[in-house]
Amino acid sequence: MHDVEDAIERESAQQPRFRWRGEITAAGIAAALVAAAFIVPRIHSEQWRATLYAGSAPIFGNWLPHIGWGTGPAVIVACLVIVRGPDLAARLPWRRLLVTAWLTALAWAFALAMVDGWRRGFTDHLTDGHEYLHEVPGITDIPAALRGFSDRILDFQPDSWTTHVSGHPPAALLFFVALDRIGLGGGTWAATACLVIGTSTVVAVAVTLRALGAEERARTVLPYLALAPAAIWIAVSADAMFAGVTAWAVALLAIATRHRAARTPAGEISAAESAVSHHTVRGRSEFRTAETVITAPQRGGRPLIAASAGVLFGLGIYLNYGLVLMAFPAVAVLIAGRTARPLLPAAAGAAAVVAVFTASGFWWFDGYHLVIERYYQGIATERPYSYYWWGNLAATLCAVGLATAAGLARALAPRTLRALDPAALLVVAALCAIITADISGLSKAETERIWLPFDVWLLAATALLPRSHARVWLAIQAAGTLTLVHLVLTNW
Repeated sequence: MHDVEDAIERESAQQPRFRWRGEITAAGIAAALVAAAFIVPRIHSEQWRATLYAGSAPIFGNWLPHIGWGTGPAVIVACLVIVRGPDLAARLPWRRLLVTAWLTALAWAFALAMVDGWRRGFTDHLTDGHEYLHEVPGITDIPAALRGFSDRILDFQPDSWTTHVSGHPPAALLFFVALDRIGLGGGTWAATACLVIGTSTVVAVAVTLRALGAEERARTVLPYLALAPAAIWIAVSADAMFAGVTAWAVALLAIATRHRAARTPAGEISAAESAVSHHTVRGRSEFRTAETVITAPQRGGRPLIAASAGVLFGLGIYLNYGLVLMAFPAVAVLIAGRTARPLLPAAAGAAAVVAVFTASGFWWFDGYHLVIERYYQGIATERPYSYYWWGNLAATLCAVGLATAAGLARALAPRTLRALDPAALLVVAALCAIITADISGLSKAETERIWLPFDVWLLAATALLPRSHARVWLAIQAAGTLTLVHLVLTNW
């Protein structure tokens, strides 16, 4: 036992000693970028500012200080998470913790939406003439709609799709058509579905980390996920639903990397051994639950779960063309799980989705190329890439908060990456997806919403922040979110 304790002490001594200075420096750089992105449009010429097509650039919205009946509940939720969140995350049984985190995320996102009011903040978001619901009544024949979908993508035609329908593959529209068909039509049900699915990303990220043997990371990150600034755009946008679908694809893939393992009574494991049970040792991952210590060999053995993950990944690229970049988190999961076995069944699941849509008459590549053409038929030709290539990153920081920036220094530390820390690998994957999307130039503005599927994985950087710092960073997250939602009337 003393040998184990000595090993723990040696390992702790070898860890990089990050101090407040490093976290504050990283957060300070992020804050400076955000400040610059807000200030530059205000000091530039009015003519140039008009080309941004965003009154509160880099955020898509307009400056309008306001309060609403969601203000009080939002402050209460934030205070509860700051005061009680870290402790509850550390000691609640796993399933109860996941339910608590999800309900908290729902309350937080809904309260933020209510700052703008019931109609403006929630029910009317998806009923705008540019949105999906505008097209739902016209879909009377789904097979015919799929066969002719690409023909209506380009603008300036009598039957051109609305902005959001034309900019996405058909599964995005079909989701809202399906809601209507089962009696859940209209803006309220659509907003509720997006909210519920979008906030489930909180659970999906935690499940992913735990499946990869990093339960301590999962518990640490949950309060940050529940109180994420991204909730402003999760309630409500269709992109929140996209984020939920792909987050669960990643979570299922992570679960598929594990074999069923023998269960060992926790009482037979020493306290010192339990303390390091979440580390990867000699090709296996160990983590502790309240009842047991489970040893999970790093070889995938669940083909059905992997195939289900593939189906969700496949569905993702028919919800949003840009979600092909979810390949980055998928690869990160396989690296963290130290196995490629789930790859084949996952690919088969994704291929099945592609086959269904192709057989129905929609060829993904035709849609993609037409969408690029449609993109440059609109205001994208005027929006300056010279501003948005970095303004997009500032908008992303608004969605993930300064705590995420503080955690990036830890996540990107070479020693952490060499250890194949699951949280760090997922953060790197999210960064790769965001940078690739940014370089493409196909997302100029509105990335606080469009990049939600990547942002939820970037938030995993907060899992590497010390628990002793949690309340301070949670307070900073909440303060930034509340300030933004009360100063800017966002379009989402």
